[in-house]
Amino acid sequence: MYTLKEIFEKLLKSEITVAEAEKSVKLLAIDEVQNMTKIDTNRECRKGIPEIILAEGKTTADLVNISLRILSEKGRVIISRCDAKQLRALKKAAPKEAVLQVYDKAKMIVIKTKTFVIRSNGGKIGLLTAGTSDIPVAEEAKVLAEEMGCTVFAAYDVGVAGIHRVMQPLKEFIEKDVDVIIVVAGREGALSSVVAGMVDVPVIAVPTSNSYGFGEKGVSTLMAMLQSCSLGSAVVNIDGGVAAGAIATLIANRAAKFRNTA
Repeated sequence: MYTLKEIFEKLLKSEITVAEAEKSVKLLAIDEVQNMTKIDTNRECRKGIPEIILAEGKTTADLVNISLRILSEKGRVIISRCDAKQLRALKKAAPKEAVLQVYDKAKMIVIKTKTFVIRSNGGKIGLLTAGTSDIPVAEEAKVLAEEMGCTVFAAYDVGVAGIHRVMQPLKEFIEKDVDVIIVVAGREGALSSVVAGMVDVPVIAVPTSNSYGFGEKGVSTLMAMLQSCSLGSAVVNIDGGVAAGAIATLIANRAAKFRNTA
């Protein structure tokens, strides 16, 4: 599937016919599945981020129907927050020739046709977690960023309880010249403030629901991250791994675009 810009470029170069261009443009429109779901098939062309199917709250049958429709039209479907039953159904329903990538920790699955190719845009993202319990949320961000052509450099379990652990990955991020850093943390969420105070690239803070007691379920973490005195960081919602991955990808790919044309 081509972007709108690529369709125009191919038409100008006579690589495709007017009829083929028309067909490609129509495929970029919103599609409807069984008078139930409207699929924004144009989203990746318009925003640079594909439509991601949230499995949570959907029946297994509806999820399978929506996923197969997107797969047939776009060549790839990304599904988040899958439970075990949904995952089994998707594996069974996927075409035999399709390529399945299951990310157990992230509870995500990516299904592609064998001809689907991820275009590497040159964007570079650093990814940190404070603890191992924060990894599932971080993996959501990682999967999305990589599916959108970014290179992700990850380091896990480097929280402030042993602050010396974060120094080496930060040094590597600087050496790799990453465009943005995602920091995933629970409890008091201090790691994002520490990182934002040490680097000159945007930091996206992701609070997780791994806190308990006063301000449980990530509320205290979210409040602390919003109150950070370190400038240069922004905060997404609790457990918002996909949201963080989307923002980081937009930043990194745009930075890469101008870096490559400089």
